[in-house]
Amino acid sequence: MAKIRVRRTDRADKMLILLWVVTLIVATLAIPVIMVKRMQQEQPVPKPMPVYDDQLETKRDETEIVIPVYLSRRQTVVDVPLEQYVRGVVAAEMPPDFELEALKAQAIAARTYIVRKIVEQDFGEMPHPRAWVTDTEADQAYMTDEELRARWPGREYAANIGKINRAVAETKGRIIVYDGRPIDATYFSTSNGYTENSEDYWSEAIPYLRSVESPWDADISPKYKTVTILPVKEVVSRLGLRDMPASAGKGGKLGLTVSEMTGGNRIKTIKINGVTFSGREVREKLGLPSSHFTWIVNGDSIEFTTYGYGHGVGMSQYGANGMALLGHSAEEILRHYYQGVRIVHMDEAEAWRQRASLLTGRP
Repeated sequence: MAKIRVRRTDRADKMLILLWVVTLIVATLAIPVIMVKRMQQEQPVPKPMPVYDDQLETKRDETEIVIPVYLSRRQTVVDVPLEQYVRGVVAAEMPPDFELEALKAQAIAARTYIVRKIVEQDFGEMPHPRAWVTDTEADQAYMTDEELRARWPGREYAANIGKINRAVAETKGRIIVYDGRPIDATYFSTSNGYTENSEDYWSEAIPYLRSVESPWDADISPKYKTVTILPVKEVVSRLGLRDMPASAGKGGKLGLTVSEMTGGNRIKTIKINGVTFSGREVREKLGLPSSHFTWIVNGDSIEFTTYGYGHGVGMSQYGANGMALLGHSAEEILRHYYQGVRIVHMDEAEAWRQRASLLTGRP
């Protein structure tokens, strides 16, 4: 009898061990499945990324501001919604392959420019009495959708305008203010390594338009250095000089002497054949890209080498792209080039609210 009990006990023990093994295997397989399901239930569903196609969303209502834009080629005025206008300026003023943060900085600057004109009622010298702004660089370059489609055929248009739409949409309504008022958000293509103090190019010293370093342009801008060759006679004519000194032979200095440089390392005043000019005058009369230039006389012609492109006041567009490439945000870019400013929604600016209420008839 004892032997029979031992056998039954052994068989029971084996069954018990087998049951535990099966239970352990099931648990091992089931627990990860349960944990995965629980984690999937607990994880928040990611929000879909916004898609920026070739249509910029603009909600038309009675409070929307439209900009009467004079189209110089058509010699007519068209009414363009504010954000649509900003899109056309960004597309015309900045290459679409620039970094997104640079495009966003351009969008904010472009919006600030037109908002300031509206606040200050600065609509003088328009070619049409109804226009607030032109589509030329006398104000801000602007391109219609039709012009953009012609510039970027096929899929190129969709890719480029989608990126620009994103820059405009993500900065919608945002402007640059100083002491609560929209600034004169001037900008230009390429610096010579520095931006210019406003009074060194124009007559007025503006506190936020100060000379700052812009070292990025030299490495990335194809417009950083330009050589312009002009006949001596043409230089004499454009500058309104009677004649050039006899020393203006090969290797001569053409009676040309720099008197003073600006804080932005550009020519402030220069004497040419005894006549004093500002660097800006020489640049504009000779059609040079910048007022930072050197020269060499080669026989009957003069070779000017210029550094930078544009007037140099405010934001450098290639400098902005250089900062964006290093990871700087649009607001960081703008606060660098416009000193002491804030970036706010335009409805936060009292001057804009007052003017907008008059335009829309709503408080």
